[in-house]
Amino acid sequence: MIPRDRRRTAFEPFKGCARSAPFRPQPRGRSARGQYGETGHVQAPSTWTSLRSSAIRRRVRPSDPPIGAAAKEEALPSLAPATRERTVAAVHAAPVFMDTEATVDKAIALIEQAGRDGVELLVFPETFVPGYPYWIEAYAPLDQQAANAAYAGASIEVPGPEISRIRSACRQAGTAVVLGVSERLEGTRTCFNSQVFIDPDGALLGVHRKLQPTYAERIVWAQGGGATLRVLNSTLGPIGGLICWEHTMNLARQALITQGQQIHAAAWPGLSTMAGFEAVADTQIDAMMKTHALTAQAFVISASNPVDQTCLEWMESALGPQQHITAGGGWSAVIHPFTQHLAGPHTGPEEKLVTATINLDDLNTVKVWVDSRGHYARPEILDLHVNHQPLWHDEDHHT
Repeated sequence: MIPRDRRRTAFEPFKGCARSAPFRPQPRGRSARGQYGETGHVQAPSTWTSLRSSAIRRRVRPSDPPIGAAAKEEALPSLAPATRERTVAAVHAAPVFMDTEATVDKAIALIEQAGRDGVELLVFPETFVPGYPYWIEAYAPLDQQAANAAYAGASIEVPGPEISRIRSACRQAGTAVVLGVSERLEGTRTCFNSQVFIDPDGALLGVHRKLQPTYAERIVWAQGGGATLRVLNSTLGPIGGLICWEHTMNLARQALITQGQQIHAAAWPGLSTMAGFEAVADTQIDAMMKTHALTAQAFVISASNPVDQTCLEWMESALGPQQHITAGGGWSAVIHPFTQHLAGPHTGPEEKLVTATINLDDLNTVKVWVDSRGHYARPEILDLHVNHQPLWHDEDHHT
């Protein structure tokens, strides 16, 4: 029997606030009721101790020098964060379109701002460096050849000098980053739509490459391999990401779920600026982000870039007038596993960091209801096979 002063409803910690709040017990008779009746579950101390110890162990990196068992046990408390709360933000901003160095400068300025604001994790939009190639949706393929060649040249290698600058900025700001880039395969002109994961100490955790470029994106990006479909052990918690309509790939999402994802970085372009998507894009993104938050029991940070004049002017200068892409757009938010918006959604041309505080301890209550890696998995009925073998020659050092 749970003592009266420790009872709470399943949904009480998550009521419509932009930042997670400490638990305050309610008097008897005020518990939320619905189709499941009254609830009063709390995390057992012994389970929390186990989870906390497990989380601490994951933060010891393979590159750390070996230490004895006794010394390791003594070191663990100093590695543990004082709280399971994290301040996170989605970058709602446009790049300096097709100017790689200037866009890296802008990304660094945003990281520095995040550090000053106490943001621990910053998620950037899709291919923030050097910008999303909107012209592929607006011009005939044969007219795009010069623009596509320029785009490959403006793309970056990982690791490379641009990423070294970003890592240094992360280390100085104490902020983790998930950066959307057009990544050029080492020694080639082949590119990928990628997310680069960097920890607060500047460590390069890994790269995710979009598995299936969408529609006209196949003109500029190759398919990513399963070796990059990973959940990474950041010091902030298990984190993974997907890009744009990869979120329609239910098995890709399930691959992250089975790896224990707790924080999800979602990267998007300004989809609502494209002809035919004006009325539906934001609704689609909202639905997909909430679906993943609930089915993965993960906090979702969704970042999107608005289209600005530098983008429109570059396309007109390089390819001529067009009417398929307009200014504005973007949809950025932070979403709780029970699907509340903790921050945002923010849309339109105003650039800002869409910021919220998340509390990973909330997952303990969410998983009382649904645990997709545990009691809701039914592995004796449903089985998922993922090919994690490297597809491209450089994926070994990415993972």
